[in-house]
Amino acid sequence: MKCPFCGYEDTKVIDSRPTDEGGRIRRRRECQKCQKRFTTYEIVETTPLMVVKKDKSREAFDRNKVLNGLIKACEKRPVALETLDRAANEIEQMLQNQMEREVTSLHIGELVMQKLKDIDQVAYVRFASVYRQFGDVNTFMDELKTLLRDKG
Repeated sequence: MKCPFCGYEDTKVIDSRPTDEGGRIRRRRECQKCQKRFTTYEIVETTPLMVVKKDKSREAFDRNKVLNGLIKACEKRPVALETLDRAANEIEQMLQNQMEREVTSLHIGELVMQKLKDIDQVAYVRFASVYRQFGDVNTFMDELKTLLRDKG
């Protein structure tokens, strides 16, 4: 770290402590040449995850949209909010771990459906019917048959 007073590039860390609930680290440093002290803050650099929608437009990933979709699918179902919150966190973590800076909305929808299939099958069918835009009863029945076959 370069000294802001004399420009010397060799400094020593005297004290480190987390701030902002662990989001940043405050470091107290001392220049090895002029002995002046100064403070720096270290943060994790994150690149925003962008979602490519069906119409090819892009927007920043919003975890709350995923959570709201899960909540809507599980409306009036015996599913705890903590379960849905955990699922939204897991989906976000899976997307971050892929190291891709752009992800399609279709991929996110598939991840949501995978989670819902394990959480609540009625919620899964609700979400799938809207997400996959079932055009008729036969398409809906095909999805139910697949769900029953996979379960058994």
